[in-house]
Amino acid sequence: MRTLDWKTLRNLAGLMVCVLLTACDKPVQASYSDAPSAFHPSDECHVCGMIIDGFPGPKGEVVERSGIKKFCSTAEMIGWWLQPENHHGDARLYVHDMEHSPWNSPDDTQLIDAKDAYYVVGTRLKGAMGVVLASFSSQQAAEKLATEQGGRVLRFSEIDQSVLQQPAMSHSTH
Repeated sequence: MRTLDWKTLRNLAGLMVCVLLTACDKPVQASYSDAPSAFHPSDECHVCGMIIDGFPGPKGEVVERSGIKKFCSTAEMIGWWLQPENHHGDARLYVHDMEHSPWNSPDDTQLIDAKDAYYVVGTRLKGAMGVVLASFSSQQAAEKLATEQGGRVLRFSEIDQSVLQQPAMSHSTH
């Protein structure tokens, strides 16, 4: 009987050590970066589901702890963002800086903070469905495009549903 008690006590002690070691282990947290992410040929627009790579012009993305949402245009992203249920405290919004990027193939190393960008609306440039919002980091570059292609310069805070619902211009390529 003593042998059985000793074995039981030893097993119980071993089990307690394992439980204590497990309880002391810190949970592994997934790393999170709010930096912009490159677009890939298979990425689909979060709003319309179309393949993003199939459209010219600037794209948009929202980076949050819960993941990255990518959009086929700046207008799609801003339209999504204007819906109050999509506002999250940790969200970062990015768009392509078209001053430093070719129109038909935006450069993912040129993603800028969407809330600080200047937008040109009303050009005849081709983009995804609906209104085209050309995004720029500098006011001068935005004004230059507006002068050359027509349109007007807006800030992020000036874009609302009425801007996004303007009829699309007949498109020509840049």
